[in-house]
Amino acid sequence: MKRTRRVKIVATLGPATDSVDMIKSLFDAGADVFRINMSHSSHEDMRELQRRIRQVEAEVDRPIGILCDLQGPKLRIGDMEKKTKIKKGDMFRFDLDETPGDKTRVFLPHKEIIESVTVGDKLILDDGKLSMVVIEHGVDYINATVLVGGKLSKRKGISLPDTLLPFSAMTDKDRADLEFAIGVGVDWIALSFVQRVSDVIEARQLADGKAAIMAKIEKPSAISDLDGIIEESDGLMIARGDLGVEMPLEQVPGLQKRILRSARQAGKPVVVATQMLESMIENSQPTRAEASDVANAILDGTDGVMLSGETAVGKYPAQAIAVMARIARQAETAIASRPPDMDISAVGESVAHAACRAAEEQKARAIVTFTQSGTTALLVSKHRPAVPIVAATPSETISRRISLYWGVTPIILQTEKTTDNMIASVERAMLRKKLVKARDLIVITAGVPIGVAGSTNMMNIHRVGE
Repeated sequence: MKRTRRVKIVATLGPATDSVDMIKSLFDAGADVFRINMSHSSHEDMRELQRRIRQVEAEVDRPIGILCDLQGPKLRIGDMEKKTKIKKGDMFRFDLDETPGDKTRVFLPHKEIIESVTVGDKLILDDGKLSMVVIEHGVDYINATVLVGGKLSKRKGISLPDTLLPFSAMTDKDRADLEFAIGVGVDWIALSFVQRVSDVIEARQLADGKAAIMAKIEKPSAISDLDGIIEESDGLMIARGDLGVEMPLEQVPGLQKRILRSARQAGKPVVVATQMLESMIENSQPTRAEASDVANAILDGTDGVMLSGETAVGKYPAQAIAVMARIARQAETAIASRPPDMDISAVGESVAHAACRAAEEQKARAIVTFTQSGTTALLVSKHRPAVPIVAATPSETISRRISLYWGVTPIILQTEKTTDNMIASVERAMLRKKLVKARDLIVITAGVPIGVAGSTNMMNIHRVGE
C-alpha cells in the first residue's frame, strides 16, 4: 500500500503484461496508473483489461487509475509500387490519384492537407526519416522538394509541423472509444493530436465529467495555444516522441521544462512520456542517459513518468517499473523540501499552502485532505510538501483519478456528519494501512460545511490517538 516516493508511474499494458498476475506484478513493482493504448486495443480488450485491473485493485486495497489513450487521426500516404529511394533535392508530388506511387509521386488520401498547406511548410514522413518542403500547391496536388531523402514505402505516416490542419483531434473511432471507455469506468482520457483549445473542449463535453481529460502535447500548434489548453485540461502528457518528430529535437527539452512550469503554476498534473527507459524493451538495465532523463523530468517537477513499450511488449516489464521507482526515489532526495512561493488567490489555495508550511515546520507525518472532487488534494500536491499527502474521499471515481497526483495516497472513506467523526475515521484507516502510527502529528485540511465540494476553509494540526 505505502509508496516511498512522490512521483507516480504510469505503465502501458500490452501482450507482455495483460494478465492479472502481470498487472499485479507491475503494481507491486511500483505502477500507480495503467494505460490502455487504443491504437492497439479493441473495445473487448479494454473491457477485459479494466476488469483485471479492478481485480488487482481489490486485492491490494488501493485505488488504481486507468488511462485510456485515444489513437487520434492517423495521416498516411497511399500505396507505393515498391519501396523506393527518394533522393535529397528531388521534386516529389502528392496528389489525389489513387494509383500506386513511384519515385516521383504518391497518393495523399487527405484532401484537407492539400487545401491547408502553404509554400514553405514542411512535410515529415515515416516518423522523421524523410522530410520535404512545399514549393507549390494547387487544388489537387502538392509539389515538394526533398530535404532529407531515404526509402519510402506504402502507407507511411505523414505529419505537417507548420500547418494547422482542419481536423478535430478525435475521429469517429476516437469518439466511439471514448464513449465505451466511460461506460466501463476508466478514470483518464488521453487526447491525441491536440492542435487547439477547442479540441480539448470537445473532449470535455463528450466525457461530461465522467472521466478527466489529459491533453497530449505532441504538435507544435499546441504550443502556440498552450495556456488555453492547460486551462481547459485536467492534466497534460508531454509526448516527446511525436513532438520531437514534428519540431527540432533540440527544442524538446526546453519545451518540457516550460510545459511543466506552466502546468504546475496552473495546478494541473503532467506526465512525461516516450522513450524514458526504451533500452529496457530488450535489456535488463537502462542506459545511464535514460536514468538521467527520468531523473531530470522528476527534478523539473513532473507528477508522473510513463513507460510504453518497456511494459507493453518488453522482456523485463516489472524490472523496468522497479528501476524507474528507484530512480524516482533517489531524484526526490535532491528536490528542495518546499518550492518557491506561488501566486495564491482562492481560499482553498491559502489553506493548502498553510498546511504545507505547517507540516514542514511541525515535522508532521502526513497532510490529510478531506476532498469531494479531488481539488484540495491537487492544491496541496501543487506545493510539493516534504511529507506524504493522504486524500480521503467518499468517491471511488475520485480516488482513482487522484492516484495520478504527485505525492497523493488516496483512501476511500464515507462522509461523516461532524469534523471530529471524520478525523476519527481517517485515523483508523491510516493506522490500519500503516500510513501513520500512534502519536504521529498530522495536518488536516477540510471544508465546513462537510461534504460540499470546493469548500476547503479549515486546517487542523492533530496528534494521532489524542
